[in-house]
Amino acid sequence: MTTKTDRTLRRILTDVLGLKPGQVDAFTAETGLFGHLPELDSMAVAALLTEMEDRLEIQIDEDEIDGELFETYGSLLAFAEAKREDA
Repeated sequence: MTTKTDRTLRRILTDVLGLKPGQVDAFTAETGLFGHLPELDSMAVAALLTEMEDRLEIQIDEDEIDGELFETYGSLLAFAEAKREDA
């Protein structure tokens, strides 16, 4: 089942990373992100976090950001959904 957060996060990834339309539709929880998507570099991470805060209406603290967060689509989605629950 696709959640609103899932749909929004997929749009954010497409917009920020300039991915091909429909590319993120194939992402599963196990899809690798950082180190797997050439578009996702350190500069893109900052833009991605900013867009996540704006569009998902969440606050992300620096101490919450680590390599595991961007390891897979599933880890990023779980983080986003948890943040929205806490908001």
